[in-house]
Amino acid sequence: MTAESTAASPSATERSAQCPAESGSATCPQLSFPLPVPDPLEPAPAYAELRGTEPVAPVTLPTGHRAWLVTRYEHVRQVLADPRFSKAALTEPDAPRLLPVAKGSKSLFTMDPPEHTRLRKLVARAFTARHIERMRPHVQEITGRLLDTMAAGGAPADLIAHLAQPLPITVICELLGVPLADQDRFRVWSDVMLSISAHSPDAVMEARRGLNGYLGELIAAKAKEPADDLLTHLIEAREEDGDRLSEEELLAFGHTLLVAGYHATTGELVGALITLLRDPELWARLVADRSLVPGAVEELLRFSVAGGGAGAMRIAKEDVELGGAVIRKGDAVLPAITSANRDEEVFERPERVDLTRQNNPHLTFGHGLHHCLGAQLGRMELQLALEGLLDRFPALRLAVPTDELRWVSGMAFRRPAELPVAW
Repeated sequence: MTAESTAASPSATERSAQCPAESGSATCPQLSFPLPVPDPLEPAPAYAELRGTEPVAPVTLPTGHRAWLVTRYEHVRQVLADPRFSKAALTEPDAPRLLPVAKGSKSLFTMDPPEHTRLRKLVARAFTARHIERMRPHVQEITGRLLDTMAAGGAPADLIAHLAQPLPITVICELLGVPLADQDRFRVWSDVMLSISAHSPDAVMEARRGLNGYLGELIAAKAKEPADDLLTHLIEAREEDGDRLSEEELLAFGHTLLVAGYHATTGELVGALITLLRDPELWARLVADRSLVPGAVEELLRFSVAGGGAGAMRIAKEDVELGGAVIRKGDAVLPAITSANRDEEVFERPERVDLTRQNNPHLTFGHGLHHCLGAQLGRMELQLALEGLLDRFPALRLAVPTDELRWVSGMAFRRPAELPVAW
């Protein structure tokens, strides 16, 4: 998006009556989302321009649908928390969408209150800070085993294949009670399902059917033979009034946890490691002072460009004025969390990685009712992965220049195909 094109375009207010509703003018000027990213390690340059000139701008999604792209922190935070913007409406048959979404999905991702409130209450007790902290020794053990294997194989090694991919999927599968032998099947299904443009809609839906079929069989088996895992606990979970999860809700939750817990954590971990290793001074600071790790994780989450915004989209339930634009009832709204996390009005020198940043209200895990249920688990995995690498490989470095990394395209989470390192 150039300065000339911005100046020539009507203002958001002037065109709000016709954009971005599906029935609007076919000539409505729009950007295409995802926005062009010349450097995969940085946010789209257009975000900074849009924050200053057009914080609520019309875009065309890969599906051909239209949406409003929201780029300033204050507006993104409002969209994430404002009940006038619906997640459930995304599952309507004719709703605009960024990714294929199952109609009538029972996922926490695609629910509004009171259904969302009820379901989250039933599952939230499995994700309390106390429960997640009890998992720390086991997650640390998994991390250690993976790093042992990497060390035994020698350098150079692929950090994605050895750590960033297997750690989250192993933790999620063990949490759910999925057999180790089936992890590769889960990875393939979820890789396809998180496609924006890398796979066809038919392939995405076929992967969804495969995963749902497997989870259905697993739920039925655990109902007959309970085990000490999250899926069994959720099958047995009941409120005082006798409320419990239906089979469809169990299926959707298992699917949601697997896909979000694996892809999101892998993407964030890869992004964090690249950010640290391309600046040896940052890595050296953590080697010298491990007490910086928790704060560093928060800053790396803020700085991350891994998320593509696929899970943040909403539909307006009524007309809403936002950032100078009038969002019409039925319009799709896409809050750009990556842009919000670099907002100069909120973060001092946002383009800089500050491992000791004190004021860091980043939105990487969302905000409001849909704040990520697994945020504490994700934080813990990132902390333990960094601590393990710092302990075992203090001289860790990238084995290739960052401009030689081969990036995976068309996916909801941005990351390279491999991350070669040496030590």
